[in-house]
Amino acid sequence: MNKGRKISGGKYKKFRKKKKDSLRGYTRKVKLADKKQKIIRGKGGNKRTSLLSENLANIIDPKTKKAKKAKITNVLETPSNRFLARQNILVKGAIIETELGKAKITNRPSQEGMVQGVLVKG
Repeated sequence: MNKGRKISGGKYKKFRKKKKDSLRGYTRKVKLADKKQKIIRGKGGNKRTSLLSENLANIIDPKTKKAKKAKITNVLETPSNRFLARQNILVKGAIIETELGKAKITNRPSQEGMVQGVLVKG
């Protein structure tokens, strides 16, 4: 069978073009550097802050349940893609090295405009 063809051999036709809101967005990678942000217009005129680079993180200590701001020194590992860790790109689930110790990023920095994490053992 040819792709995009019916059993009879006729072509399938699209019923409409893709609309702007159904197109995929541009994936922004948050680098480890001085803070840079960009304001993006969302649907309905809403504004979102997208992070382009950051070197500080809000780290929560699970024992004391208090948050502190700490400087990020390095990205140790990224479970989703090991090449992102080599490039020092901050994504959700990445293990980062901070002044307070190792921490795991718990939010999506490219969409929320900040980096938040939880201290991990070791």
